[in-house]
Amino acid sequence: MEMTLRWYGKNFDTVTLEQIRQVPGVKGVITTLFDTMPGEVWSRERIKAMKDEVEAAGLKVAGIESVNIHEDIKLGKPSREQLIDNYIETLTNLGEEDIHLVCYNFMPVFDWTRTELARKRPDGSTVLAYTQEAVDALVPEKMFESISGDTNGALMPGWEPERLAHVKELFDEYKDVTDEDLFANLKYFLERIMPVCDKYDINMAIHPDDPAWPVFGLPRIIINKENIQRMMKMVDNKHNGVTFCSGSYGTNLENDLPDMIRSLEGRIHFAHVRNLKFNSPTDFEESAHLSSDGSFDMYEIVKALYDIKFTGPIRPDHGRMIWGEKAMPGYGLYDRALGAAYINGLWEAIEKANK
Repeated sequence: MEMTLRWYGKNFDTVTLEQIRQVPGVKGVITTLFDTMPGEVWSRERIKAMKDEVEAAGLKVAGIESVNIHEDIKLGKPSREQLIDNYIETLTNLGEEDIHLVCYNFMPVFDWTRTELARKRPDGSTVLAYTQEAVDALVPEKMFESISGDTNGALMPGWEPERLAHVKELFDEYKDVTDEDLFANLKYFLERIMPVCDKYDINMAIHPDDPAWPVFGLPRIIINKENIQRMMKMVDNKHNGVTFCSGSYGTNLENDLPDMIRSLEGRIHFAHVRNLKFNSPTDFEESAHLSSDGSFDMYEIVKALYDIKFTGPIRPDHGRMIWGEKAMPGYGLYDRALGAAYINGLWEAIEKANK
């Protein structure tokens, strides 16, 4: 495996490349052109400039998270043809710049849902949290307003003002869209882009829906073992793979995370490793990565990745806000650095035990 950290670019991230370079074992970043809109073509010039900046700091671009999918593609509108052409052009430019991993999602409207961005834990740290009761009490267009005071001034991925301005009309457009419709539209998209992925050896790694159940009545399909295996079979190409996010699949306690990992051997192209603490099946908060701080056995999750000979990029996912740090919620430096060190320690111990 290749340890990385997510980085949003110098104009959007409080964490610098120089700081990331000092985290032991971290050799690369998962990054993006954060100011691009879904459907917009990423020029080769901008991709090269981003890559040059990262490499000048002694790191590498291990992958992109995300090249966002326009809602018209998810909805299967006629306009998807040009938008998929644009996506293919972006993939071509990434391939020409020797970048071979793209994490993306196919979630309608919201990329992720939390009801709190700064829940205070007993140790004084603050974390992202979710309660179904709070969601049930909200109207969708008020979702962001309920948490906007805790963003620390950051632009939150998936909650961009341009998207939020159209939330109500998006909900109207999705009101008759079923899981089957979403699967069909995902299949169409993947079949269109696989030739360019084959040409440039680009691994498309779909991120699970977060949380892994319907929210506000919107369809959610990348939620469990059955659905993800269906997706692998419907476009049976090695470049059609997954981002295995323990925190997102783990929101549903019925998901056996190590078993899911072992069932996806050869198709996990990227891994997000984090822990959750459940207070009830529908009330969870993001904990430190350490197994004993949450509800997951992180040793078994990392061991499953080792057992399937996972060699791709991995990153500690959302961290707590600790030691007075002010940053994009979930994406400060300190707790993610601790997470990277912890995951590296688990991997080393497993590796040595198996030798």
